[in-house]
Amino acid sequence: MVVRGSMRSAGCLWPALIGGRLVKRYKRFLADVILEDGSVVTAHCPNSGRMTGCSLPGQPVYLSYQDSPKRKLKYRWELIRMPDSLVGVNTLVPNRLVANALRAGVVPELKGYREVSGEVTVNARSRLDLKLTGRKLPDCYIEIKNCTLVEGDIAMFPDAPTTRGQKHMRELSHLKKRGMRAVIFFLVQRM
Repeated sequence: MVVRGSMRSAGCLWPALIGGRLVKRYKRFLADVILEDGSVVTAHCPNSGRMTGCSLPGQPVYLSYQDSPKRKLKYRWELIRMPDSLVGVNTLVPNRLVANALRAGVVPELKGYREVSGEVTVNARSRLDLKLTGRKLPDCYIEIKNCTLVEGDIAMFPDAPTTRGQKHMRELSHLKKRGMRAVIFFLVQRM
């Protein structure tokens, strides 16, 4: 299935999607996919987690096509249809979705901020996903985590040990101690 054109959803422009079936995921960032025309392509998997429960071979997947001479792989894995849910595997999507939701003022706990900045350097060793600034409000630093693992009705993060995630938690803790607001935002990309 090819979804022609791009779609606008939740304030994000989604690329056209190409359907196929997952053959296998390997080396963390690679996945082989059989497209509906029978050809096999290798797609970039923009997700460093284990993807437990959302990388079952044979399941329908949806890829975007990236026609750029700078890209080594022309396809990027965006979604997988698991028996109980469509799952977003692209970890770049949560940052766009959350930033757009904050700009639109649809997250009640984070209303009142005027500016949303992305990929904010907090020290020589670390960056966080977003920084919110607003009049008479403490700066708010946000780290966004993509949550694809679900067992029963419970979403869980992380799906693998994460030293990077631990580093982000320490950075948020230090910022909070300095009087700023610190938020970890779990975005569950499942139905």
